[in-house]
Amino acid sequence: MARVGARLYARRLVVGAEGNLSARLADDRFLTTPSGRCKGDLVEADLVVVDLEGRPARPQSPLPSSEWRLHREIYRLCPGAGAICHGHPPHATACAVAGRALDARLLTETAMLLGPVPLAVPSVPGTDEVADSVRPLLPAARAILLANHGAVAWGRDLEEALHRLESVERLAEVTILAAVIGGGRPLDAEFLRRAGAVDPDQAPDGDSR
Repeated sequence: MARVGARLYARRLVVGAEGNLSARLADDRFLTTPSGRCKGDLVEADLVVVDLEGRPARPQSPLPSSEWRLHREIYRLCPGAGAICHGHPPHATACAVAGRALDARLLTETAMLLGPVPLAVPSVPGTDEVADSVRPLLPAARAILLANHGAVAWGRDLEEALHRLESVERLAEVTILAAVIGGGRPLDAEFLRRAGAVDPDQAPDGDSR
């Protein structure tokens, strides 16, 4: 997790103390990054095991990320989720600020591997509102834009969650660049069928593609 945090920071998907990571350990607990720490400087001792009420397993542990409720909600509704990355990638966050969801059909790779990236309603960071905002979008989505906030993605492990967050950022960047020269043209349904893209409604665990 510390290595993935360093990669998030090096690629400017987070700056300062932004963002948070987690990995499911069991149905009733997960490992998460601490509150208020730069993700580029994490060491093993910084990481926190919490239960489903956000309580650290060890009394001497640092405070867990304030977004532990968001992570809990994704694990609760997406059985295939084993790890989560939440960051503030600049292009994806720009789309979230502009109130624009992302259409994965603009790129073959995102259509096949990521699927739609919806926009959650505005919510106050670090509160139950964030979990409430993503609930209607689960389990169909693998990544979500958080209004005026950032983006969150998940996968079977931290590597896949990071790759999906990177894909969200690339899709957002291409979306913005395409808009400058007239707008993107989504791939049609027949092409996507031949390419092997799957209807997200057929992927209830968020990971069957």
